[in-house]
Amino acid sequence: MASTWTERQQQVEREDLVMFINACLSCTGQREFYDEAWGQKLSLDFLHDYILGNYRLLYARTLAAGINHFNQGQIILKLLATGKQTLPEHRQEEGTLIASTLNALPPQRAWKVLEQIRKRRINNRRARAIARDYIAQHHQRLDFDAVKYRSKVSGIATHNHLKLPGEVGPFLFRDWPQQFETELFEKFRKAYYSQDAIYALPFTVAEGLAAKHQIPRNRFLARIEAQMTQAEKVRMQQSTECDRNSKLTVDLKRTPITKLALYCLSLPIKDRKARHTELTEALQQSAQAALHRAPLRLGKVAAVLDCSYSSSGSNEKRRRPLGVALAIHYLLQAASDQYQAFWTLPISDPILVQPRGQTDLATPLLDALATHPDVVVILSDGWENDPPNGAAEVLRVFRRRLDPSVSILHCNPVFNADDFSVRNLSSAVPTVGLRDAEDLPTVLGFAQFADGKSSLGDLEQYLKVRVQQFLSKFNPHHGS
Repeated sequence: MASTWTERQQQVEREDLVMFINACLSCTGQREFYDEAWGQKLSLDFLHDYILGNYRLLYARTLAAGINHFNQGQIILKLLATGKQTLPEHRQEEGTLIASTLNALPPQRAWKVLEQIRKRRINNRRARAIARDYIAQHHQRLDFDAVKYRSKVSGIATHNHLKLPGEVGPFLFRDWPQQFETELFEKFRKAYYSQDAIYALPFTVAEGLAAKHQIPRNRFLARIEAQMTQAEKVRMQQSTECDRNSKLTVDLKRTPITKLALYCLSLPIKDRKARHTELTEALQQSAQAALHRAPLRLGKVAAVLDCSYSSSGSNEKRRRPLGVALAIHYLLQAASDQYQAFWTLPISDPILVQPRGQTDLATPLLDALATHPDVVVILSDGWENDPPNGAAEVLRVFRRRLDPSVSILHCNPVFNADDFSVRNLSSAVPTVGLRDAEDLPTVLGFAQFADGKSSLGDLEQYLKVRVQQFLSKFNPHHGS
C-alpha cells in the first residue's frame, strides 16, 4: 500500500513538472486567439508559484531546460525574491543558474529583469550581487546599453547603489559636460538638441528623440533605416504601420527561421509570388543554419500542419501559430531523409499559405499515416472542430489497433490558460509546447516525459544533465 502511494505521488510530481515545462515552452503571457492576456498571465503566475513552492530545486533547474526567455526571467525574479527558502546545499547551484541565465538572455530581456527586481523591491544581498556582477561582466557594452536602456540602467544603479564607470554616471544622471569624450554619449547629447543628429543613433534611441522633435514618422523611418538591426527591420516590417508607410530592406540570410517565416507571412500574396524563389531559398538556408546550431536527423517524416483561421493568432502575436507551422515545415524538410507535409487545407505552395477555414486535422492526419512514416509531427493549437475530436479518434484507433510503433508528437504553440497547459489532441500521443521552430530539437528531447511513460527519476536526471550542459557553456570546468 505504501509503495502504491509513493508511486502515485511521484506520478503527480512528474505530471506537475511536465505541465510547468510545457507552459514555459509555449506561453509568454500574451493574448492568444482563444485567450485574453490577463488569463494567460494569471494562469502562468499561478503555475510558477505552485512549482516554486513545491519543487524549488527542479524549478530552478528548469532554467536550463530550453524554456523561453519570458519564463526564464520570471523564474529568476521569483527565486531572487524567495532566496531565504533556498536550502544551503542548493544555494550555489541556484545562484550560478540565475547568473548564467541572466548573462545568456538578450540584453533587452536582461535589463528588464533587473528593472523588475527594482520595481518589486527585491533588495536582498544576492539580488544586489546579481545586478552588480551583470554590469561588471558587460562593461564593454555598458556605454551602448546606457544609451539604449537609459531609464532601466539608471534605476538599477540607484536601487543597488552601484558606482558606474567612466562617463556613464554623468550621462545617465544628466550631469552633462559641454562635450562628452565617449563618442556615443556625445552623439546623444547633440541629438537631444538637433533633429539631424538623431540619425547617427541606434533606431530605438532615435525613435524616442524623433517623437520629442515631432519628426513625421514616414520621414524618420526612411532616414533611420541604416541604423536599424535586422531584428528591428523584421519586426517593423510585420507591423501595420510599416505595411502602410514603407518597405524596409531586410537581410533574409541573417534572420532566424521563425522570424523569417513571420516576415514572409506579413507580405501580401502578390509580393510572396514575385519573390518566391528568394523567400524559399532564404527559409531553406535558415533551416540549415538552425540545424547547424542544434543538430537533428530524422528518417521518414510526415507533418500535419494547421493553417486554419485560428492560426492567425492575436494582435499581440500576429500570425504566430501559422509562422511556427511554416518554419517547422522547412526545418523538418531539412532534417528528414524523406518528408511530406499535409496542411489542414490543401495549398499549392507553403510560401503562399494563409490562415483560413475550420480546423480539420483528421483528414491530413489520415493522409500522413497512409505514407507509413517513421515519425509524425502535428503542429496545431489543438482546437479541432471539423469534426470535433476527429483526429483524437484517428489517433486512438491507430495506436491501439494498427501501428503503435510509429512515433507521433503533437507540438502546440499556444498555451491554454483554462487548464494551465497546452491543449492536447489525444491521450494516445504526447503534447509539448513549442514557441519557436528552432526549439524543435529541445522539444523532441523533452517529449519522452510528456507521454506519461517515464518516471520522476528520469525527469530529474534529464534536468540535472541539462543543467550541467548549460553551465558548462559559461564555465568549462563546471562539474569536472
